[in-house]
Amino acid sequence: MAGGVAPFLLIALAFALLYAAWGDWRRRDIPNWLSGGIALAAPLYWWAAGIALFPDAAIIAGLALALFLLFAIAFAMGGMGGGDVKLIGALALWLTPLQLPAMLLVMALAGGAITLAMVAWRRGHPEEAKIEVPYGIAISIGGLWVIGNQILTILAERP
Repeated sequence: MAGGVAPFLLIALAFALLYAAWGDWRRRDIPNWLSGGIALAAPLYWWAAGIALFPDAAIIAGLALALFLLFAIAFAMGGMGGGDVKLIGALALWLTPLQLPAMLLVMALAGGAITLAMVAWRRGHPEEAKIEVPYGIAISIGGLWVIGNQILTILAERP
């Protein structure tokens, strides 16, 4: 019974990521309540997906913490916003060690594309202030890529 809830939780996560991307685009803000909600819902997903607390969930939580700390350094150096860091940490709680590199790769590619597009746009609008890349969009794209594949896999395995 618990496994039947997992796809719905992933769909809820997808909507949360879409909301984060939209908010980062419109206001350059990812609300704390959103990242906090994503993080707090992860243990429910672990239960629904049949992920054992030890060692699986412990490894996931450890990797999420390491990723959060790594990107917190980028924040401290002015390279990333605090909302982006919290969103990455929260999203990582939903991903297995095999999914995490895929998410980071897609996130990096999307972030690079967004940055290049904004630099090109800025050339035509020199009066604009400095470029603030809404990296929440790239984070969301990376997350949506991985969880989209996961949802499709779950649906394909159903009788």
